[in-house]
Amino acid sequence: MKVAVLMGSDSDWPILKPAAELLKQFGIETEVTVASAHRTPAKVREFVESAGEKGIGAFIVAAGAAAHLAGVVASYTTLPVIGVPINATPLNGMDALLSTVQMPSGIPVATMAVNGAKNAAVFAAEIFAVSDEELRKKLAAYREKMVQDVEKKAARVAAQL
Repeated sequence: MKVAVLMGSDSDWPILKPAAELLKQFGIETEVTVASAHRTPAKVREFVESAGEKGIGAFIVAAGAAAHLAGVVASYTTLPVIGVPINATPLNGMDALLSTVQMPSGIPVATMAVNGAKNAAVFAAEIFAVSDEELRKKLAAYREKMVQDVEKKAARVAAQL
């Protein structure tokens, strides 16, 4: 199963790249593309409607400003759509956050924090892990590493006292 990573602009890639890298660490393939809900709507529709034949099982969709891309993607599929609002305007991503999270009933978009692409990758992995024991183990190891990292930081701070 693959995760499609869509972004409204190539300027979003620095935020999404760590998510794609994390998915790769979990052994999940990605298909990455740039498509605009407003400027290339036909491309968006074609990409989403062909997802099944490409083995795509979920979408991570990022956009800033009006941030309609995740909602448009969700309107064309029943696969999970995970929205990542991007901080791209003087409103510091609040416009994108509200556009992404305020979907009409029946067309959900799971919405991460502004610029929260890594959490989107973890969430996609968790969705796939429902039916994949090996992936559940990788997620558990990922969380255990976070525990160890925090303990190392705590020890460094304590050593400075």
